[in-house]
Amino acid sequence: MERERLLLWPEGTPNALGEEAEDKPTLVPYLIESKEPAAAVVVCPGGGYARRADHEGEPIALWLNSLGISAFVVHYRVAPYQHPNPLSDAQKAIRMVRHNAAEWNIDPQRVGILGFSAGGHLASSAGTHYDLGQADAADPIERQSCRPDLLVLCYPVITFGEHAHAGSRRNLLGESEPAELVELLSSEKQVTADTPPTFLWHTADDASVPVENALMFAAALRRHGVPFDLHVYESGRHGLGLAKEHAEASTWPELCGRWLKKHGFAG
Repeated sequence: MERERLLLWPEGTPNALGEEAEDKPTLVPYLIESKEPAAAVVVCPGGGYARRADHEGEPIALWLNSLGISAFVVHYRVAPYQHPNPLSDAQKAIRMVRHNAAEWNIDPQRVGILGFSAGGHLASSAGTHYDLGQADAADPIERQSCRPDLLVLCYPVITFGEHAHAGSRRNLLGESEPAELVELLSSEKQVTADTPPTFLWHTADDASVPVENALMFAAALRRHGVPFDLHVYESGRHGLGLAKEHAEASTWPELCGRWLKKHGFAG
């Protein structure tokens, strides 16, 4: 069944490079039926800011549904689009979920974001760069806060300094990679005491995105007193998704589900 795709920018995409489908980012809802307003999680598939991996989209949304959480897969812009466009799309997705909370039976105080790999960088960026909405904005969606209430980061790209994933950095920042943007978008350097609680998992021998990315973000959360749950598996290739075929990493959905329940998201 083809899911409804909601345009993030129905009045026209900012900084659009054309009129093709890839120039029009969308949000795909996976709503659950619930007597009470449900928690919601925006899902950001990975792909090095060059594409969006299908196995990190719908299967993750359906897994979240099984936990009693409504999910939304965001088809954010990727290369040739660069910063700030992917982040703007993720922020707009969070605002849109909150704006439609009553219609979609969602608790606007329980809206999280989850991402894999470069989607994890996008999710961590949303968790460290946000505002509480513009009260006087003409667009009522822009009046909503884009701060997520929690983060789930799966083998995430975090840093654009040492241990960076070069492809993600190049696709997001361009060849010149301005020093101020490298600093601004190295999420471990942007953590504050207000950064949302975070669940992280990675594999120690990830050959694409070094495990130091997750470790650095967890260390920054620790320094600022932000609750976090970190799981590092001894081995496993990059891009495992739900990791159903991996003997060790296949436990992450269960561990994350417990953590989401602890934080009032899962049933």
